[in-house]
Amino acid sequence: MALVLIRREGLLAALARRNLSQAKFARRLACSAGYLSDLLQGRYQPSAELRERMLAVLNDPAVAGDLPPVQWDDLFATAHEQTEESLMPEKIVIFDTTLRDGEQSPGASMNIEEKLEVARQLARLGVDVIEAGFPVSSQRDFEAVYRIAEDVEGPVVAGLCRANEKDILAAAEAVAPARRKRIHTFIATSDIHMQYKLRKSREDVLAMAVRAVELAKTLCDDVEFSAEDATRSQMEFLCEIIEAVIAAGASTVNIPDTVGYTTPDEYFELITALRTRVPNIAQAVISVHCHNDLGLAVANSLAAVRAGAGQVECTINGLGERAGNAALEEIVMTLRTRADRFAATTGIHTREITRTSRLVSDITGIPVQPNKAIVGANAFAHESGIHQHGMLAHAQTYEIISPEDVGAGGTRIVIGIHSGKHAIMKRLFELGYQMEDSQLERVVERVKEVAEKKKEITDRDLESIVTDAAAMVAERFHLEYYQVVAGTHAAPTATVKLVKDGTEITRAGLGVGSVDAVYATISEIAGLPHALVDYVVHSVTGGTDAMGEVAVRISDQDGRVFTGRGADTDIINASAKAYVQALNRLAAHQPSFSPQEVVETV
Repeated sequence: MALVLIRREGLLAALARRNLSQAKFARRLACSAGYLSDLLQGRYQPSAELRERMLAVLNDPAVAGDLPPVQWDDLFATAHEQTEESLMPEKIVIFDTTLRDGEQSPGASMNIEEKLEVARQLARLGVDVIEAGFPVSSQRDFEAVYRIAEDVEGPVVAGLCRANEKDILAAAEAVAPARRKRIHTFIATSDIHMQYKLRKSREDVLAMAVRAVELAKTLCDDVEFSAEDATRSQMEFLCEIIEAVIAAGASTVNIPDTVGYTTPDEYFELITALRTRVPNIAQAVISVHCHNDLGLAVANSLAAVRAGAGQVECTINGLGERAGNAALEEIVMTLRTRADRFAATTGIHTREITRTSRLVSDITGIPVQPNKAIVGANAFAHESGIHQHGMLAHAQTYEIISPEDVGAGGTRIVIGIHSGKHAIMKRLFELGYQMEDSQLERVVERVKEVAEKKKEITDRDLESIVTDAAAMVAERFHLEYYQVVAGTHAAPTATVKLVKDGTEITRAGLGVGSVDAVYATISEIAGLPHALVDYVVHSVTGGTDAMGEVAVRISDQDGRVFTGRGADTDIINASAKAYVQALNRLAAHQPSFSPQEVVETV
C-alpha cells in the first residue's frame, strides 16, 4: 500500500502564510488539535478524505485570499509502495521474557533451579532468544542468568540492563558463558517518564542511550536497545534516538508498549512511520514488547508484525507485570493458523506449547484460566450439544487448531448439562455400552438431572447412571419427594410422598438416622412384606460433589433377593432411589399382595 505522510514544514509554512493557527486549522478540519499534532509528527497517515479537506481549507478564498493555491506535493509525500505482506519478514524472532518480565508477576518468583528448568524447556520449545533475567537486580538473578548461559544451548541468552555502566557490566558478565549472547539495554523516552522518573532532559536521555549501546557493543556483538514507553513518546524524539542507537551499534531496536496503552491501528502506524522516517532502520531488527493492560497485547504485536516488525517479545501464558504480556502461544498459533493473513513463520515446536505452559504454571503457582486461548483447560473442550454434534461430524466445525498440534492431547467432549444425545451416545459407545433408544432417553434425562448438581459428568458417573437406568422395571412405586429433619437433639423424621399404583400417598415417620427414617416411611406406604438384607454405599467419583452410589438388597417371604441401585450427589436421595427400585423389582414378581403384613426394614 502507498505510505502517505505529511510534509510537516510545508504544512506549517502554508498555515503561517494564511495566519492560521494549528488549533484553528484543526477546527476547520473537524478534528482534534492532538490528532493534527500527531499527523505533523508523522505518527499517522492522513486518509484520502482528510487530505482533500486539508487542501480545500487551505485553498478556500476566505482563508487564502490572493495567495497561490497549495498543491498536493507541497503538503504530502508518498514514501514507497509496499503491501503488508511484503513488509513482514519471512521468519519472526520469538524473544521469550518469561524468566524476566514474567517472573516480575506478583507471586511468580522462581529459584535458580526452577529458572534453569524453565529455560531448558524454552530451548526445547524452540524460542530464538531467552531473556534470562536482570543480572544487576540481585545476586540470585545474576547467578540464574549465569547458570542458564552456561547450561542452555540453542537460543540466544539475553540479560537486561538499564543504560548505565554498572548494569551493562553485570549483564555482560552474566551472559558471558553463553555461546550466543545478547545485552539488552533500555531507557525511557516518553516525556512523562523522563520528567517524573528519570528527571532528565531529552538531550540527557539521548546521550545516555548512545553511551550505553556503545559500551555494550564493546562487550557483546549482539546489542538490543529498548525505548521504554515508546508508544507514549514524542515521534520526532523517538525517531532521533532510534537512529542514534542503531548508528552506535544496536542490532535490534525494541518499541515497547510498556503500559499497554496503544491500539492495533496506532501501533501499525507507529512501526510504519519508524520504517519510513529513520534512515538507518534497515540495519536493525524492529522488536515489539506489548503489555496487556487493555487486553490488546497480542493484537498489537500482530499489528506490528504486519507493519514490518521482525521480533516479538512475549511470555508463556501471558505472564508479566500488572495484566501481563503478549502470550507466546497465542502469537505463534495465530501466525501459523492464519498463514493466509501473515506471511511469516516462527521456529517454535508447537507440540511443546502445552507442556511448557503447564511447567510454568506449576513452578510459579499461577494457574492458567480455564478459558485461556490455546493452553486453557477448556481450549479444546466442548459441552454444548450443538457444538458436540458438529465436532462429531467434523472436527473443524468448531476447532480451528488441532489440539495435537500444541501437545494438548486431543479434543475433550464434556458430558454436562448442555450435552446432547449424540455426544452422550458416542461416549457410552466408547465405554462399551449399547442400548435401545428408550434406554438412551432415560440415560440422557438422568445425565441432565445429575448435571444440575455437579459441573461435569465423569465416565464413572456415566457407568453408574447406565447401571441405574438399565435396572428399571415397571413402576408400581414412584418417589415424588421426601424431606428429612434431623439434628443432634432431634429424632430424624422423614416426610415422604410416594405414588403407589397411581395414587399419591404422603406419610411421616421416625428413624434412628436420616436414611432409616426415609426407609421406614417408604416401607409403611408400600405395605409390601420384605426384609432388608444389605445396604452398601460407596463413592463413584472424588470431590465434595462426588456421585455416591447405593446398593440395596431386600428379600421377600420366599427368600428371593431383589436389588436396587441409586446414584446421586446426595447420598440420602441415592438411598431412597435404590430402595424404591428394589421394591419395584419385588412387586414385579408379586403382582398381587396383601398390604397388611409389613416387615421392619432397617
